[in-house]
Amino acid sequence: MGECLGEAAQCEVSGDVPVGAIVLDPEGRVIGRGRNERERHQDPTAHAEVVALRRAAEALGDWHLVGCTLVVTLEPCPMCAGAILAARVPRVVFGAWDDKAGAGGSVYDILRDRRLPHRAEVYAGVRGEECAAQLLAFFAPRR
Repeated sequence: MGECLGEAAQCEVSGDVPVGAIVLDPEGRVIGRGRNERERHQDPTAHAEVVALRRAAEALGDWHLVGCTLVVTLEPCPMCAGAILAARVPRVVFGAWDDKAGAGGSVYDILRDRRLPHRAEVYAGVRGEECAAQLLAFFAPRR
């Protein structure tokens, strides 16, 4: 999670919401890194999770990320949860809960929805206070 917090901190340059993500291969090596890049690229899909998934798939030469783990500072939104499941990622670890748009158990539980053909194990709240503090510090002067 520390590496994810570091990725998120780099969002200050672009003015993006500070969210960072990494993808770990089955041996625990980082194969994909991402941070929010929506403002930087004017791309509504450039969430940290999607960027990290794209880079991990590129590194493996395969979009099937079976056996991998996605770690992210904020609970994934519905779009990211869909991308995670589409990539066949079996484990998601996140820090702060997103009570407005979370899809890992707060507002929605897409990642564990039994009606879908793929599901992921979810480990929530890892360094949650630290992840939430980073987001609160970003939004405080904007409100």
